[in-house]
Amino acid sequence: MVRKKDTRHRAREAALQILYQWDVGGAGIDQAIDTYFSWQWPDVDPPSEAMRALAEGLARGTVRELAAVDPLVAATAEHWRPERMPIVDRLVLRMATYELLRGHEQEKDRVAMKSSTTEVTKTVGGTRTSVIRSRALRWSPCPPW
Repeated sequence: MVRKKDTRHRAREAALQILYQWDVGGAGIDQAIDTYFSWQWPDVDPPSEAMRALAEGLARGTVRELAAVDPLVAATAEHWRPERMPIVDRLVLRMATYELLRGHEQEKDRVAMKSSTTEVTKTVGGTRTSVIRSRALRWSPCPPW
């Protein structure tokens, strides 16, 4: 039996793809959103209004709050500034931090597992406690040994 992804999960995947396009393409966030939903939406049926609204909100909010998010990511990244991290790792951490700062308990873990490196998956899986306790993330590009 194939399990259908819920709206929030689909929205997070879409937001990550939108953020990737924004970061790599250098276009504005509105253009990245329009391009994704107009040209790159993977399904035959259009996205639901709720899913699209959530994806757009996550993407726009993450970009809007970069000034607050990036220092939290950088503060505890071991010798790495966000702009030096692998693109998907950086975007997953930014989006997860944005969501945590908004006070929502959500499923960043599943998006990270599907989209990024093992190290960022571990990081995002433990961010809830880290951000609540220290208001920062732990990220390392390699094992600590």
